[in-house]
Amino acid sequence: MLRLFVGLVLLLSPVLARSAEAAPVCTLVMNAQSGAVLLEEGDCRSAVTPASTFKVALAVMAFDAGILQDAHHPVMTYRAGDPDWGGAAWKQDIDPERWIRYSVVWYSQRLTHSLGAATLTRYGEAFGYGNVDFSGDPGYDNGLDRAWIASSLKISPSQQAAFLRGLVLGTLPASRDAMAKTRGLLEQNNVDGWLMRGKTGAAYPRRADRSFDYAHGWGWYVGWAERGDDALVFVTLTQSEQRSKQSPGNRTREALLAQWPALSKRALNAPR
Repeated sequence: MLRLFVGLVLLLSPVLARSAEAAPVCTLVMNAQSGAVLLEEGDCRSAVTPASTFKVALAVMAFDAGILQDAHHPVMTYRAGDPDWGGAAWKQDIDPERWIRYSVVWYSQRLTHSLGAATLTRYGEAFGYGNVDFSGDPGYDNGLDRAWIASSLKISPSQQAAFLRGLVLGTLPASRDAMAKTRGLLEQNNVDGWLMRGKTGAAYPRRADRSFDYAHGWGWYVGWAERGDDALVFVTLTQSEQRSKQSPGNRTREALLAQWPALSKRALNAPR
């Protein structure tokens, strides 16, 4: 459904231009204070895998539950058999700051196993986090290892924005300390006077034979930007049109940051 929608999105003058390798699915900008959607283009209502953007919600959960302590504790050690496709950065000792910076899957898996399916579901329902389905691939009992990676857990861009607004305002049903520490973990960029905090996400759809479709990967970049009295939540989702050496999430982040000066101006000047 979403892939078919991409062609329609392009005819409707999308905010993020089509690149040689990816097409925009949704771009959404929300006023963090009021919750008003200032700009919404594309299909922002259909749900797909959150991929590594789930780490933002998982960090809130794990800080709130006392599993994570601060940006540098606990430190966990790579074990043989852990996911290692992230290269050398994933095979080092990892603390929460490095977990987010390098998007380390096995650290997420340690946290989800510590929390357990019932606790993940309880937090997910309280946060309104997508379909709150942590069951994993049907018949494989792998929800704690990969529910958020092209599997059972799905979230729409609109739901991402609502969750992020709660994180920015500190209104999620979690401790203020947990939310503050999570906010502090996210990547920062300075663009046109805006301080931007965000997280990428990338995952590849599964085919019926369980192989991955590397030509049509999802790319997310989600977060918020602050300048003076303005605070804007942003959510961007793209889908690749061909295989690339660059992560779909990194490509999506680069596009959003490059276009943020014009995009934020459009959002702030939108009719209220």
